[in-house]
Formats: sequence, structure tokens, C-alpha cells
Amino acid sequence: MDITHIKPFIPSKDYDASKSFYTDIGFRAEHVSDDLTLFQSGKCFFFLQRFYTPKLADNFMLQVCVTDIDAAFSLCKKSEYKTKITEIQQEHWGQVFYLWGPAGELLHITELKCQ
Repeated sequence: MDITHIKPFIPSKDYDASKSFYTDIGFRAEHVSDDLTLFQSGKCFFFLQRFYTPKLADNFMLQVCVTDIDAAFSLCKKSEYKTKITEIQQEHWGQVFYLWGPAGELLHITELKCQ
């Protein structure tokens, strides 16, 4: 098997709020259907789906690796659709802050020391 991409499907409790959230934090949206939107930033893609179950959303996590954690934090802090954001934390492997989306999904926004 020669894998070329993996695109996760992210749940949404309020589909329109989630679309706005991901657009706010720098992803470009492409309409796929009334229940599915493809988001892209650079070579990274994911689908946002009009589907919600609390157990899935509350346990859904993504690590989003960035080249400038300060710029990412500034951008993410502005989104009115986030449910929670932490301060940037220094770790032995780099820096990270945690960002919760509208459905309760958790994004680990990370700048690794050696990318």
C-alpha cells in the first residue's frame, strides 16, 4: 500500500460555527456537499462533517504543527468560535498551546524544536 494522504473527518455540533472557526484560524474551505466541507492549509487537509456525537467530539484531538507558534496563538485567540484556549507552554520538544473548537474537539497547536 502506497499512502499519499490521510484526511481526518472532524465532527461538528454546529456546522456553520465550526466552518467559521476553521476559516478564522487560517484554513481555506471548499464545499463538498451540504454535510461535508474540505479544509486546507498548505499541504494539510481535513474534512468537517455535519455529524456530532458527544463521545466522539469530546475525545477528538489533532496535533497541528506550525512554524511560528506566536503568530498561530495570536490568530487563534481572535476566533469568536473557540470554546477555550490555553497560554503557550514550553516543553522539552518545543512549544504548544491547546485550542478547543466549537464541538469540543481539541487541537494541540505545536511548534517543534526541529522541524
